[in-house]
Formats: sequence, structure tokens, C-alpha cells
Amino acid sequence: MKKLPALVAAATMVLAISGASVSAQQRTIIGERYVPTIWVDPDGCEHWVMDDGAEGFMTPHVTPDGKPVCRRGQLCGMMPTDQFFATDKHYINAAGRGRLQEFFNSKKGDFRGFVIAGHTDSRASDEYNIALSQRRANAVAKVARSVGARLFAVRAYGERDPRVDNTSAHNMSQNRRVEIYCLR
Repeated sequence: MKKLPALVAAATMVLAISGASVSAQQRTIIGERYVPTIWVDPDGCEHWVMDDGAEGFMTPHVTPDGKPVCRRGQLCGMMPTDQFFATDKHYINAAGRGRLQEFFNSKKGDFRGFVIAGHTDSRASDEYNIALSQRRANAVAKVARSVGARLFAVRAYGERDPRVDNTSAHNMSQNRRVEIYCLR
């Protein structure tokens, strides 16, 4: 233990001779406030987060290599938002509402529930796209609830989970979507 101060002194002298400074830098780390919560991702995995930011999976079931075994979920519906929503809008017209009601009525007996995920292309800011995808996912969720479908989660991904690169108008139209995951 007596050698440690001597090593620190030697290292300081080497730095001083080499012209490097030995000043301690003070850093301020700005943290995020976490709200304890539980959610279901589109892959069917239930996650939790505590107020200190610790996060984990809800399932005690894991594969031999430690990966969680989640609910079996499948993408059972994808709505191109260009067909259901006007540009930059989040309300669904009567025809779209009817198609969604028919969809949820046909599926709700076969599945325990649904996860609805809204997506956008990358033309606006990330913050704006998250809000727009949330409003559109909420509009679909409202239709689902109107026919008694059980929802596990309504998520907004904005531009963060594109199906294809946002490099052309055709690709961007594929990324503007609301996905419906069916969970058994």
C-alpha cells in the first residue's frame, strides 16, 4: 500500500515533464427522470423500468443462453397511414373506422390482445414525428376499444423504426404506418 502514493507521484512527475497538465476535470452529468412503469413491446416482451433507470424483462422464462421467452406475438395488421389518415392528420374517416372495426372484430376472439405501434417517415423532427405517430396510434386504439378489443400497449416510434431507408418517396410511404401486433 505504501507504493501507491509513490506511483502516483512518479506518474505526476512524468506528466509534468512531458508538458501534460494534471488538472482534474469536473463533469456534470444530467440524468433523466424515470417513471416506474411496465410496457409490452411489439415483440410481445413485457419490460419494466424502476425510477432509478434499471430496466428488465417481466418473464422468468429464459432460453438456455439467457434470452427471455416472451409472449408469442405476430404482426397481424399493418395500416399504410396514407390510406387511413390525411397528410399530417390523426383522425380516421368513417370508411377507415369501419375497416378497422371489422379487423378487430374478426381477430379479437383468436388473440388475448393487441399492441398498436405508430410510425412515421423522417421528413419532420424526431419530436414531431413521435407526437404524430402517438396520435395516430391512439386513433387506432380508440377504434379497437370501441369494439371491445383488449389492448396491452399503444406505442409511438416516430421515425425510429423504419421498414426501409427513407431515401425515396416510395420508401417513405412504406414507413408511414400503424402496426397491429396480435398476442396469444
